[in-house]
Amino acid sequence: MKKILSASSLLAIIVGTVLIGGGIWGLTFTYKNVARENITTPDDASIPGVPVRGPFTLKAQADIIRVHTLRMTGGKTFSEMPRQIPKLDETGKQILDEEGKAVMTANTARDIWITATTLITALNLGIFAYALAGLTLLFGLFSILTGVIFYTLSRKY
Repeated sequence: MKKILSASSLLAIIVGTVLIGGGIWGLTFTYKNVARENITTPDDASIPGVPVRGPFTLKAQADIIRVHTLRMTGGKTFSEMPRQIPKLDETGKQILDEEGKAVMTANTARDIWITATTLITALNLGIFAYALAGLTLLFGLFSILTGVIFYTLSRKY
């Protein structure tokens, strides 16, 4: 029993150390990659006028991008807008073809959502990366604590 506890304690401490190293690397990697983009939250964000670095500022930036995009598209999301809209002349009247049907053109307002969705997804992945790194650190600490407990038990028995 003593050998099993000793071996388990060593293994748990090694695994915990590796997990903590990985968690620290994940936090550092995410922070550096977010910081190099030089994003600052706009004045109307929930956390206004600060550099985007951690999970809370990432969330504030993602949320305000959605708000701004909804404003630009009249409150409609990508899926709520038609793919094509009638083409208009300089006076705002529909252009008709030879058969009297409206000439259709791409709805460029939907393109705004493509860009917004890409940015929001990238910001949300940053939040997820921070959460995963934090969870990895937590598991590492638990593993080391387990190793210490096993080591203490092996010395008693």
